[in-house]
Amino acid sequence: MKWNQFRLKTTTEAEDIVSSMLMDLGIEGVQIEDKIPLTQSDKEQMFVDILPDIPEDDGTAYLTFYLDEEDDKGTILLNVRKELEEMRSYLNVGECTIEESQTEDVDWVNNWKQYFHQFYIDDILVIPSWEKVEAKDSDKMVIHIDPGTAFGTGMHETTQLCIRQLKKYVTPDTEILDVGCGSGILGMLALKFGAKHSVGTDLDPCAIDATHENMEANGIDRSQYEVMIGNIIDQKEIQDQVGYEKYDIVAANILAEVLLPLTPVILHQLKPGGIYITSGIIDEKETVVVDAVKQAGMEVLEVHHQGEWVSVTARKN
Repeated sequence: MKWNQFRLKTTTEAEDIVSSMLMDLGIEGVQIEDKIPLTQSDKEQMFVDILPDIPEDDGTAYLTFYLDEEDDKGTILLNVRKELEEMRSYLNVGECTIEESQTEDVDWVNNWKQYFHQFYIDDILVIPSWEKVEAKDSDKMVIHIDPGTAFGTGMHETTQLCIRQLKKYVTPDTEILDVGCGSGILGMLALKFGAKHSVGTDLDPCAIDATHENMEANGIDRSQYEVMIGNIIDQKEIQDQVGYEKYDIVAANILAEVLLPLTPVILHQLKPGGIYITSGIIDEKETVVVDAVKQAGMEVLEVHHQGEWVSVTARKN
């Protein structure tokens, strides 16, 4: 399907009000582009594998909206320009020029292919399905991961911190639980490191399909890795399904705000002497998570840093 695309140039000062005006006129899904620097809160919430490189803010913002071929674009644009002129009397709306073009529906998932290429995490090669393992990498451990709608390609520092800790603590008898499993990368790598069995939980239903697809790409049978959707923090049925005092390792690559309520709960899933590997902790929250782990009665074994991110590893006494 083809769409009429409109890109409105305005100011960062006016972007929220102009965006609201567009929606009041019946325009849905306004895309905002600006160069406002990320706050610390923004960085924590943008818990993604590829972070944007934002240039210096120049006060300019672009609002992009779409109309389908059946919309009366002439009337809609006339109303948009009328509202913008009225706003000028009390707000700096900038140039308010509108560029028009046509676009077609975008295959967002497949478009990731232009950004995601094979890379190394120490001696592990992470590679998407559309690239080949080269002869020089024949001695590497290989894991096939395709970027999709679930988090976890291995590019993010938090995932790499977890992977290194898993490699250190996994044994042939390891039963591992990955809370917030996303693409399944941690549970799959644990199996490649020699673990006996993996279980993953996630809030996002996309995690099941993503994990199953990646398992198939890596030759991992579903009997080796079970995925469940639900909130283990406050859903008793998920806690029961996961099981109690069953896991040698629990990994949780989640934001600090989630680790705080998770930690005293997950204690019940760990075997005595079990290892708790956490990541997703922005550096300023390190102390808060360490204190929460200690208050749950666990012994902190290691704290590691990569960039602005922290991993805390502990043992259940």
